[in-house]
Amino acid sequence: MAVACGCALGEEVVWDARDGSLIWVDIENPAIWRHWPEIGETTRLALDEKIGFALPTSDPDRVVAGFRSGVALFRLSDGTRSPLARPADHPARNRLNSGSIGPDGRLYFSSMDDAEEEATGSFHRWDGKRVETFGGQAAVTNGPFVSPDGERIYTIDTAEGIVRVHDVRGGRIGEPRPLIRFEGSWGKPDGLTLDAEGHLWICHYGAGRITRFTPDGHVERILPIPTPLVTKCAFGGPDLSTLYITTCLRGRDPTLEPMAGHLYQVETEFRGFAANPLDLPQN
Repeated sequence: MAVACGCALGEEVVWDARDGSLIWVDIENPAIWRHWPEIGETTRLALDEKIGFALPTSDPDRVVAGFRSGVALFRLSDGTRSPLARPADHPARNRLNSGSIGPDGRLYFSSMDDAEEEATGSFHRWDGKRVETFGGQAAVTNGPFVSPDGERIYTIDTAEGIVRVHDVRGGRIGEPRPLIRFEGSWGKPDGLTLDAEGHLWICHYGAGRITRFTPDGHVERILPIPTPLVTKCAFGGPDLSTLYITTCLRGRDPTLEPMAGHLYQVETEFRGFAANPLDLPQN
């Protein structure tokens, strides 16, 4: 275990290579968490609105965050918020869920039905001026995650158990193709990351594991996690070989499942990528 944080719904862990910290969020008990492994320091910043992701920017004091109401710049030192964008079709029952900065510097994020019932969520790309929606609709979304070469985007329909891939040519996002269909005993596909070999690491919500899939969607290895609700993983550490993993306590009894909701770390033989920071204009 890396941090005994007891998150109701821990999600969207990312490695900030600039100061050697981890950032993740608790969606259901809204907060931004940060942890510096080298010095063992951890902070929790409570929020008044559900948050799906918090990603580094070129300003160490600000993150780009996906709140229930939309994308905003959030200042960590004083909690001030500046709205940036929201999907054109964003029903009141929806919230933003996951996000990442692509190698092209754009923000890729997803929206979903907060009740996890209606297929009102989708996937979006924000270039600093407008939001482009792609990939169809789903009740529960994860991703989008862009490959480091910018040629593929991975999206997940968690409710239907399908991982899809989109080709990107000249900045245009292609139609989705099914890549992986989760079997009944696998739980549901949740957060994902890629390693330097182009393999996908996908969290199994409900099955207590992470699977490393080959680029063509075959199981390469399985990593057991000591709690069922595994939500997101990301490589970090000085050489980006440590896999950090968020988990969920929601709906579980902590006296019966004391491992639920915490942040975990696993040393691997692979290397990943640090999060791309969102470039902000100089003031």
